Amino acid sequence: MPDVLIERSEAATPLHLISEAGFEGVVDTGLKALGEGQGFKGQAGQILFQTGDDGDVRGVWAGTGKGSADPLISRSLAARLPKGDYQLKEPPEGLDTLMFAHGWAEGGYLFDRYKTRPERGRARLVVGKGKAVDEIRAIAAASLLAREMVDTPAGDMGPLQIETIAREIAEAHGASVTVTLGDALLEENYPAIHAVGRAATPERAPRLIEIGWNLDQTDLPLVALVGKGVVFDSGGLDIKGAAGMRHMKKDMGGSAHALALGRLVMQAGLKVRLVVLVAAVENAISGDAFRPGDILRSRKGLTIEIGNTDAEGRVILSDALARAGEHLPDLTVDFATLTGAARVALGPELPPYYTDDEALADEIRAAAADRHDPVWRMPLWPGYREAVSAEIADVRNDAAEWSLAGSVTAALFLQRFAPETGSWVHLDIFAWNNRARPGWPMGGAAQGLRTLFKVLSDRYGR
Repeated sequence: MPDVLIERSEAATPLHLISEAGFEGVVDTGLKALGEGQGFKGQAGQILFQTGDDGDVRGVWAGTGKGSADPLISRSLAARLPKGDYQLKEPPEGLDTLMFAHGWAEGGYLFDRYKTRPERGRARLVVGKGKAVDEIRAIAAASLLAREMVDTPAGDMGPLQIETIAREIAEAHGASVTVTLGDALLEENYPAIHAVGRAATPERAPRLIEIGWNLDQTDLPLVALVGKGVVFDSGGLDIKGAAGMRHMKKDMGGSAHALALGRLVMQAGLKVRLVVLVAAVENAISGDAFRPGDILRSRKGLTIEIGNTDAEGRVILSDALARAGEHLPDLTVDFATLTGAARVALGPELPPYYTDDEALADEIRAAAADRHDPVWRMPLWPGYREAVSAEIADVRNDAAEWSLAGSVTAALFLQRFAPETGSWVHLDIFAWNNRARPGWPMGGAAQGLRTLFKVLSDRYGR
């Protein structure tokens, strides 16, 4: 992925943002006539090109509509403007230029790994240099890493490939990596992860990947990041229909987010000890697949009654969260493409988060607004806890039908396994954009990543 954020350019085209009111008040008669000729009124999404006699673009005006400019307008601009270098001129008052740069990087992303045609050129934005620019580059790179991992088909993004990416991230930052693989999961007491992933071929054996960074600095608080890494979800013996299975390569989106956020923490040198835990499995179908009605043991000692093999994400996370708790974390964050119910409640663009820590909830809300990275708090409603209780085991992985609130009950299930120290937050992300438009191609989406990095940065400094 080429870098679309550049330090300088000798031939950058001036880029202006202008509202409807601003264009109405333009006194340059030439610009006014040009706008009228192109039907440009400053409306959101409109672009006006100023060209010279030779036909070359000499300036670009982008409409922002009636209100203040949304910095992520840059996503569509990066995708729609022709190849070349651009420099933002006289940004509107209050515009977050760093978020504008981030949006440009997001909009310049194109997943063309499997295309036979050469990669097309990108529109590049001049951003200068400095610590703030370096951070926005790092955040954009983390976002694009998560999106590329999600976009990659399951045949090329199996448990081994996730492990390889985790090792590369750890090596780049002097972190340790431990991988518990296959039947060793039983020996090391990760029975739930093993049960879900054991039906896959040996080359795609289940594994628990653990990155540790700064662990020798025991005076620092510990942050645990946990990611669901189901590289493909067939539904298991409770097999999905064709439509439901079509995009299940994205079911490892939680692991992509956890790894991307972990890399950001290490790059920024936050004052923490860090543990990143990824449970990487394929929910496959074979004679060895786990079954509805099975009772599984978990690392925490709680037994899990399997009511539906298509609710496997929470099962593998039970072991990963229990392992996180053994580190006595100050804060635990888990990312998981966990439920379709979250989409029913809030749609694909607004992932819910769950925590019983009011201060943390407020921090996340504020960070989401600041970083233009929407998330929405949902309740850990105690009245539904009974829905995940089982008759012949400690918990069940399919909530009782009367509860209806599938995302809430999934979070309540995870809460049973969450660390007992510090705070815990669960994000039920979609990790997918299913509405293609300029700057937002259909495919992998990074959700909550900028928000949680700001929360961690504000809490733990540099």
